[in-house]
Amino acid sequence: MIFSRPRNSAYKRAIPLSENAIEFLNSAVDFRQELLSLIKSAKKRIYITALYLQDDEAGREVLDALYEAKQNNPMLDVCVFVDFHRAQRGLIGETESLGNRQVYLDYSDKYEHDIKIYGVAVKARELLGVLHLKGFVFDDVLLFSGASINDVYLHKQEKYRCDRYHKIQNKDLSDCFVNFLQTVFVGNESAPILNQDVVPSKKQIKALSRTFKALLRNSKYRVSGVTSADSDLNVVPLVGLGARGNRLNAAARKTFRSATDNLVIFTPYFNFPKALITDLKSALKKGVKVTIVVGDKKANDFYIAEPDEFSTIGIVPYVYEMLLSKFIKGYKSYIDSGQLNVHLWRDGDNSYHLKGVVADDTYHLITGSNLNPRAWSLDLENGLFVSDHKQVLKDQWHKELASILKHTQRVNGLEDLEAIADYPDKPRELLRKIKITQIDRILKRLL
Repeated sequence: MIFSRPRNSAYKRAIPLSENAIEFLNSAVDFRQELLSLIKSAKKRIYITALYLQDDEAGREVLDALYEAKQNNPMLDVCVFVDFHRAQRGLIGETESLGNRQVYLDYSDKYEHDIKIYGVAVKARELLGVLHLKGFVFDDVLLFSGASINDVYLHKQEKYRCDRYHKIQNKDLSDCFVNFLQTVFVGNESAPILNQDVVPSKKQIKALSRTFKALLRNSKYRVSGVTSADSDLNVVPLVGLGARGNRLNAAARKTFRSATDNLVIFTPYFNFPKALITDLKSALKKGVKVTIVVGDKKANDFYIAEPDEFSTIGIVPYVYEMLLSKFIKGYKSYIDSGQLNVHLWRDGDNSYHLKGVVADDTYHLITGSNLNPRAWSLDLENGLFVSDHKQVLKDQWHKELASILKHTQRVNGLEDLEAIADYPDKPRELLRKIKITQIDRILKRLL
């Protein structure tokens, strides 16, 4: 099969990669071990970007490693970027506190040579948008995953949250990520340092976010060095915020539309934006074989197993299952023919957090975006569009896919999903109220 090269001008400055530049990691344990190893071996710089760095055993293990590296090499440039709002609250349901920021302050007091932990406020309120950028840079290595840093993402305790993990060795790509963070967040003084005594008030953050949002909408990764969209293996780093002019969203649509033979989609929260549904329909009409891997309701990170502990946030997995049921009903003919395969992932009490799109084993969108309306229009997201025209990544990619699918069951019809009548009393009653008040329209946008 002959694959067409991307023609969009956004991809003219692609970064060429050597055939062995990308390594797929296939478990959260591998990811944690690689993360700690790269911290220890870094000589010049460490730049970590995640939604949050949690105050738990895994989070402290990473902070220990970062501070130890800094003490051993005071010239090492160590910067961590997390969401400003998320860093200053506890977990959902916890009492009010300084959140993760408290442990950042504690570590700053303990060590002679400090690191910098920045809080990025994408919007004035967490509900309206968060820092969802991903990517850890260690010298000239980029470690990319949708995972944040805590016990479950790093499989430090019994449970794990399944994600995707890619290690890419390339100086130009690593420089690109670091330059973006330095230019947009540090250089503009738009991200306050969280491990210091005073941070901006809510009023100050609200004023800052007004101007910052416009800056973020127009920001992009600037690629320097050698570029070539015609190289057999290349990568384009992309960042996006908002529904209009969003380069990452455009890359997702490009990947859907590029498929001529097969299309694989990962999303933890089944709620595709309308644009992606349109592209999905077009792919099916063209005869493309589509595989969608989504987390089972009980593998959702918002799922609450104990009826007595159920709270409003616990309705989220049920809403996603309802949306999935509607989709299964509407596309039943494609499912029956085998052209469309929807797989539900579940592995005991563990949770599912995979994202990304692969078309024809050639075009890979590696991203932390959930491919849902919230990611599409509210959160600051990023990703990597990889073109692999000789399919040198195919063996690694197929190994990753097989490891994911072994924990899934194919959905053959509505009988494989729970109906609302089968739900426990509390979520069933809450869903009834939501439908009556039509709040479900708002939920679908924010989830």
